[in-house]
Amino acid sequence: MSRADVTRARQRILVIKLGALGDFAQALGPFEAIRTHHDELDAATGGSGHAHITLLTTPPFRKLGEDTGFFDAVWDDGRAKGFSAMLSLVRRMSWARFTRVYDLQTSSRSSLYFHLLWPRTEWSGIARGCSHPHANPQRDLMHTIDRQAEQLRDAGIAHTPMPDVARLRGTRPAAQLLGTDAPYGLLVPGAAPHRPAKRWPAEYFGEVARAWADRGLLPVILGTAGEKPLADAIRAVAPSALDMTGATSLNDIVTLALGARAAAGNDTGPMHLVSLAGTPSVALFGSDSDPALCAPRGASVSVLQAPEISAITPEAVNAALGSCVGISEAEA
Repeated sequence: MSRADVTRARQRILVIKLGALGDFAQALGPFEAIRTHHDELDAATGGSGHAHITLLTTPPFRKLGEDTGFFDAVWDDGRAKGFSAMLSLVRRMSWARFTRVYDLQTSSRSSLYFHLLWPRTEWSGIARGCSHPHANPQRDLMHTIDRQAEQLRDAGIAHTPMPDVARLRGTRPAAQLLGTDAPYGLLVPGAAPHRPAKRWPAEYFGEVARAWADRGLLPVILGTAGEKPLADAIRAVAPSALDMTGATSLNDIVTLALGARAAAGNDTGPMHLVSLAGTPSVALFGSDSDPALCAPRGASVSVLQAPEISAITPEAVNAALGSCVGISEAEA
């Protein structure tokens, strides 16, 4: 077997990204960088120019992983429950003979996979003893996008693009989803149920919605079915707002974001999809999370933060969005 044949045989890559939604969205750039790097490496060594890349994730993100087009296979048992199930997963990883693993989760669980895996392989992550460690002692103080780009640089991938969520758009156009072709803005009033301090008051979202509606911009409320009470509270203030809670897939959210005039929302996963789509966005933070580490990024994102999230006023949100929602500088 020639050296080129050996190199081609080694292009079997595993990427670990288990969740959550915001983190998964921000990993789209690293996914693309890994695909580009290993395809180019495969072509340079006489291969087909297409490395075999597997994503290890969890069930909520299986379809998104497939929709990216970056992976040849998607495994969704990345959080296998119980030691027996974990050993079964590690056995399958061993049998796959991956020649490099990119651990973008960098958790204690994903690092444990490195220590259980046999034979050992090239590994980019934070597991003690791995071949390509991200050893920056300040890594936990870096924004997710910057941290992962640096991790890949340390593993030999020089350039990581910004995440491109447009590839995740759904099949139904925005007008079909909304039942109208009117201009619209997006409101994302939810957040993790166990972290209520991350939620801006629903009635404040209602005041924003009412201001949008007064200027001819349809307010569209996004969220899970369990967040319908938030939508009800918003519509109590702004009856013309359209409640889409529980009615959109993650792909639909991308579609709506690509056509929206503006968006406002809490520190929650859908806001990452919306902001990365390029929608002019305002992200709202209290003291419960740090925007320096996890703020949504995109072409036009403003972050408003106060020690108590309720101290941020609806007027401040609309002023930050300005002309996107038809508010002049004088009004702001």
